[in-house]
Amino acid sequence: MERSSGPRPTRFYTRDGNPTVARAAQVVAALEGSEAALLFSSGVAATTTALLTLLKAGDHVICQDQVYAGTQAFLNTVMRDFGVDATFVDQRYPEAFEQAMTPRTRLFLLETPCHPLMRVTDLRAVSEIAHERGALTMVDNTTASPVNQRPLEFGVDLVMHSATKFLGGHSDLLAGALAGDTHLIDRIWKRSKMIGAVMSPHDAWLLLRGMRTVALRVQRHNENGLRVAQALETHRAVEHVYYPGLQSHPQHALAARQMGLRRFRRAPSIGAVESLAIHPFAMWRNTLSADELQRRGVSPGLVRLSLGIDAGEDIVADVTGSLDAL
Repeated sequence: MERSSGPRPTRFYTRDGNPTVARAAQVVAALEGSEAALLFSSGVAATTTALLTLLKAGDHVICQDQVYAGTQAFLNTVMRDFGVDATFVDQRYPEAFEQAMTPRTRLFLLETPCHPLMRVTDLRAVSEIAHERGALTMVDNTTASPVNQRPLEFGVDLVMHSATKFLGGHSDLLAGALAGDTHLIDRIWKRSKMIGAVMSPHDAWLLLRGMRTVALRVQRHNENGLRVAQALETHRAVEHVYYPGLQSHPQHALAARQMGLRRFRRAPSIGAVESLAIHPFAMWRNTLSADELQRRGVSPGLVRLSLGIDAGEDIVADVTGSLDAL
């Protein structure tokens, strides 16, 4: 039986270890600059397994109030049933995390930029606050991708990806990933064996294929995103554009420091080679209450665009043409 660094096997029963999955994990670790990584059957599996490993009854977690709806729902249901309390704070203000801390706080749960309003979290400031009081930090880096942002360089302990999105990039697999130091990843691996939400070797192979082009794809995503945001910012039918790359974004300076419809398909995801138009209100109205949707700024008129690698001028023409027809 071959083994990777630490106790995790690379050749054994596939739930314990698999060479293709191990190779894909090594690439994720290289992209994030971490000692180790662990792969899962989905991004939700990665998040929930980490939470079930790092938290126990009586613990307290601080989560930003703009976070993936599934994460919020898990904290408010399963983790609450297990005796873990959660406090939600406005991620734009690091002091809000500090003010919410209790002697029982064990984890800060972050996402930056977050959906749907693309707010940015100051990872260095928030991580310093957590570490001063002995808490860990975990960040969802799905939207930025390691091409734009490497949270470990800002003091974050654990990075999560829905690898279904930019890392995979082709809308043909489900995958999740965690990256961090070996000690932390091995703790989570031991729990993941019991939970069983592991990645299949075939999905690992697809993920390896996707990561070979992630740098090229994300560069085009960035170019198209900025181009469309600039076009929308001046269009009469658009009330507001939420995009950290615009100088008009209130957190543009932080994003710059930290992150170095014919052509659109309606879909509930992001990060693929095709351009996608997402309606957050329709996605989340059965998951979040009306008050939660309002607090998040999710109105029926909000549309989230995930720009693919199509020709930029075609995307701009499609978006503005659709708006002109309103």
